Amino acid sequence: MNAQASTLLAPSIELEDVSFAYPDGTQALSDVDLRIEPGELVAVVGQNGSGKSTLVRHLNGLLRPTSGRVLLDGLDVRRDHVATLAERVGLAFQNPDRQLFAGRVSTEVAFGPKNLGVRGVALDERVNSALDAVGLSAEAASNPYDLGYSRRKLLALASVLAMRTPVLVLDEPTTGQDARGDARVRAVVAAASLERRTVIAISHDMRFVAECFRRVVVMRAGRVVLDGTPEVVFGQAAWPELRAAYLEPPLAALAGARLGLGSTPTEGAFVAALAKDEAKSR
Repeated sequence: MNAQASTLLAPSIELEDVSFAYPDGTQALSDVDLRIEPGELVAVVGQNGSGKSTLVRHLNGLLRPTSGRVLLDGLDVRRDHVATLAERVGLAFQNPDRQLFAGRVSTEVAFGPKNLGVRGVALDERVNSALDAVGLSAEAASNPYDLGYSRRKLLALASVLAMRTPVLVLDEPTTGQDARGDARVRAVVAAASLERRTVIAISHDMRFVAECFRRVVVMRAGRVVLDGTPEVVFGQAAWPELRAAYLEPPLAALAGARLGLGSTPTEGAFVAALAKDEAKSR
């Protein structure tokens, strides 16, 4: 992907004692403290209703804390309008139909950067690059609602990529994707990492989380209950906390524990372990 990220450097992100309650009284976040350094790859996991989406919507100002502070590079986001924050934090929603509105795929992707003042050849390049990254170049003239759900999700992702924000937030990006779509999402994450952009993803796909992210934050009942590398979070010592959050470690972690290979074994390690077991059985 030739994304050519924004010239803005990725900011540090800090949540200080953040709590949030919806108007109906639902307490979605409680005393969350979290710091994300520039360029980190962070997955946020937890059961439905654990506060994941509420948390990330604080990063671009869609929601404001009931108490506590959200800081970008030490500055309280409450001082900025959502449009200003959108230049730094791009969010692809879990449901693309809450994000898409244009009658043409290319128009949808152009909307964000156009609002940032990008015009002419530069705008065309951003649109073409984003569509190429998600495999939708051939659909540029299509109506978004002529695409299936999984491809609309990729289109929503492309519309955020075109803005080239230094922080990229993805809400359940692999849901509904086939192998090709999953590979596209993984390539987007990898390319963003090479560009030193911060990527934060909400996901129920533990394999995607374990293979593509370097830090995993586990949420339960609006609080952070685990925070560490995939090796730590998916290691056997953390399994009781994962189960309390109604999560299962990825299959590779379960198999790796059984074979004594750790929580994030490589394919080569599996092959070697199985070959060793076969040799013993002869």
